[in-house]
Amino acid sequence: MSSQLYAFGRLAHRRWRLVMLVWVLVLAGAGTAAAALSAGTTNSFSIPGTESQEALDRLSATFPQVSGSSAQVVAVAADGDVRDETGSVAEVVDALEGLQDVAAVAPVLAEDGTLLPEAQVSDDGSTLLVTAQLDLGRDEVTEETTDALLEVVDGASTDAVTWTAGGDAFQAETVALGATELVGLLVAGVVLTLTLGSLLAAGMPLVTAVVGVATAMALVFAATSVVELSSTAPLLAVMIGIAVGIDYALFVLARHREQLAEGLDPEESTGRAVATAGSAVVFAGLTVMIALAGLSVAGIPFLTVMGITAALAVAVAVVVALTLLPAIMGAFGPRLRPRAPRAGRTRRGGRAGRTGSPAATWVRLVTRRPLVTVVVVTAALLTAAVPALDLRLALPDAGTGAQGTPSRDTYDLLSEEFGPGSNGPLVVTGDIVASTDPLGLVAAVREDIEALDGVAAVPLATPNEGADTMIVQVVPEGGPTSDETRELVRELRELRPQIEDEHGVTIAVTGATAVGIDVSDRLLEALLPFVLLVVGLSLVLLAMVFRSVWVPVKAAVGYLLSIGAALGAVVAVYQWGWLEGPLHTVDTGPVISFMPILLLGILFGLAMDYEVFLVSRIREHYVHGGDARAAVRTGFASAAKVVAAAAVIMFAVFAAFVPEGDATLQPIALGLAVGVFVDAFLVRMTLVPAALALLGERAWWLPGWLDRLLPSFDVEGEGIGHQLRLQDWPSPDAGPGAFAEGLEVTVAGRDGEHVLLGPVSLAVPPGHLLLAEGGDRVARTALAMVLAGRTRPSAGDVKVAGAVLPQQAGTARRDVGLLRAVDEADPVAAAARLLGGRSPVRVLVVENLELVPEPEVRQALVDTLADACRDLGAAVVVTCDSTTAGSLVVADDVPASRLDLASLPAVAPAPAPTGDPADDGVQDDRDVLVPGAIPAELSPSVVGGPRP
Repeated sequence: MSSQLYAFGRLAHRRWRLVMLVWVLVLAGAGTAAAALSAGTTNSFSIPGTESQEALDRLSATFPQVSGSSAQVVAVAADGDVRDETGSVAEVVDALEGLQDVAAVAPVLAEDGTLLPEAQVSDDGSTLLVTAQLDLGRDEVTEETTDALLEVVDGASTDAVTWTAGGDAFQAETVALGATELVGLLVAGVVLTLTLGSLLAAGMPLVTAVVGVATAMALVFAATSVVELSSTAPLLAVMIGIAVGIDYALFVLARHREQLAEGLDPEESTGRAVATAGSAVVFAGLTVMIALAGLSVAGIPFLTVMGITAALAVAVAVVVALTLLPAIMGAFGPRLRPRAPRAGRTRRGGRAGRTGSPAATWVRLVTRRPLVTVVVVTAALLTAAVPALDLRLALPDAGTGAQGTPSRDTYDLLSEEFGPGSNGPLVVTGDIVASTDPLGLVAAVREDIEALDGVAAVPLATPNEGADTMIVQVVPEGGPTSDETRELVRELRELRPQIEDEHGVTIAVTGATAVGIDVSDRLLEALLPFVLLVVGLSLVLLAMVFRSVWVPVKAAVGYLLSIGAALGAVVAVYQWGWLEGPLHTVDTGPVISFMPILLLGILFGLAMDYEVFLVSRIREHYVHGGDARAAVRTGFASAAKVVAAAAVIMFAVFAAFVPEGDATLQPIALGLAVGVFVDAFLVRMTLVPAALALLGERAWWLPGWLDRLLPSFDVEGEGIGHQLRLQDWPSPDAGPGAFAEGLEVTVAGRDGEHVLLGPVSLAVPPGHLLLAEGGDRVARTALAMVLAGRTRPSAGDVKVAGAVLPQQAGTARRDVGLLRAVDEADPVAAAARLLGGRSPVRVLVVENLELVPEPEVRQALVDTLADACRDLGAAVVVTCDSTTAGSLVVADDVPASRLDLASLPAVAPAPAPTGDPADDGVQDDRDVLVPGAIPAELSPSVVGGPRP
């Protein structure tokens, strides 16, 4: 991947005008689509398959009058007795009944104009509740409907009686961006300026992040024409998109400026930055997207859509960092090069500069007594997680709305006058089609329900007009999100067998409150599977990246500690009321149900970001330096500044959504802000270096069988370094031949690694033919497959047709032909097609020529290959046994050489390293070279010296 990113980075730098134009067109197209297709958002939360939702769906067919949303209209008499205001009551009831979307209004007035005995009047007589049932579902209520309801109550309010309207018809107000969120961008700009030391460079991540978020949001709103989207989802995507967009651009831009400071050409630096830091950005972005998409494991549609929406924002941020950012780098070119340091000062980034830096001082402090650091940090984070044990979940309702809104005022008024349960009545329904006395049956069920603890009132119990479905409205003593109401729902469902035995009817509990409880329970059940998913995913991904067992384990433990601390902070603030004033807490109570699982998914991806960017530098220094504990210090010092800046930016973006957010978003934003801070500064920058120093060499241990099983992920772009080192190897004018040095192919066996081939070196320039003869047939096959780009070399440097293997294996397969002569009816014709077709190969590899039984065919094939070398300048490699090689005649005018594979080590387990760098257990390349293996004109002693 790094090879493709390197090429694309250079291309975007060179064609920056075209790339910018494409992004302008993409943004304009997405914006046009959003304007034309957007269907808006909703605050409806439901889970298909739950008892409450299924019962609600049945009611919509059999008893539609009670299945839809409802409005609660409340009258408060100024003189203290609402019975004296029946004229106003009649006016409001008539107006409500005349509204288009109102299906029915609960009767409150008798024919003589007095209040009915069953009318809901407060104990002091000052307040009357009128319920208007709508023929719309909660997610179908439009702004026009609620405006019409508010118009009725506003018009009826006088000095004598005040009317308000609320209920589940009034969804929580749509979340919108405010000026407060700009504070996050301002803090990000300041941090970027301090980190990069340039206003010009600091502005680039901000610009790319805004472009990415704007594009993602346009696509999201365009998709609302076919997908139902909650109002929280777009803002969550904005929050995440801005944070990761700035961070990803910062990582790439910081690497680019480091390389410019070292004197690298701007275009070359862009390519390398995109290949190295860009590879880490791709890995980090994929990790976040997988975690967000993994929210679908809960099986909850609105949560799945929310996760995919946020994942889309992350995906766009990755694409912007790899395309638009390199183009902007190209537009400014050398102007992004940092200023030269003043005389007498060490250039920033040099070893001397790092020795006394705050990062170097900090890492020395935390690794001086690593065990003490690990114990102290772990104990502190476990203590911070204690409040999380009291976590309670619920869906938002009108009680979480902003103070002063009609729905919140109505909610508070009902709670005060009629009890908190009046805001969340339950509905018990059942099929009574077999009953001969539906009224008596409903009355009997009502008596059983009234006998339960926690029931404040049963204001309504009736069959429908067809007498096939009953409903019993139950007002709990507790509020919609209270533990008392949750317990009452459980008791009602436990009452089902008794009612079925006594009355022959199977009941179900539904209503908005029951739906919210079922959603919360389903989300709580999904937490453990999701934790196992993301932790397991982190173990596999990090083992792939760092080739270690302990690094992933340590990362997973740190992630769980960060999650615990973040959840603890959310519970302390939004359930216990800590810092309620400074944080402008809208409401205290249960946390929104999907906050924990969202926090788990998002923080997982962000934690892996910091783990990758920090530990990859440590691993890089370990691989090159050898001393594990010294690598922790040097690697940390070289990466800590950028990681700290990224964490501060992300913290600022998330924290900016806390003071002015709604009750839905506030706990999510606070959890993410605390989680990012804890994970970056206490876990990744304190616990991680201490743990790695404590483990020493063992930190990088990986069993051989697991190493072979796990695919390799070049997250730090090491492959592009290998490719660039071999760019002019074996010489700048060597041409598209076949070259190898120290080539080795191994295979895993039950008793360890077995060497199939090598180490071997060879050089076949264009127009040359090499006979690789002798040895084991398996070794010859391995050589042919590697040179043809079909198998990865286990060790060594290989370059075929100008493509470095394995990084450019795709290019090699396009330009290198592999001829298995034994599989061809006419191998001569097959070779002619490969060498002279519409897209002729530049290198041809013939595998095990001895398997062609006819000597004359073998010779004819060699003659064809020789002609191709002489006339077409092709490079040809033929593998065969020694007997066949001895019988072949190559034309005198074709440069030919032989490689005796029999002189290579026999197939045997590879010796284990001794630990001495001078004695690595591998035979030196020169020990297996044979005369003629490398033509004299391309010998390192003649052309360009040794390989770089």
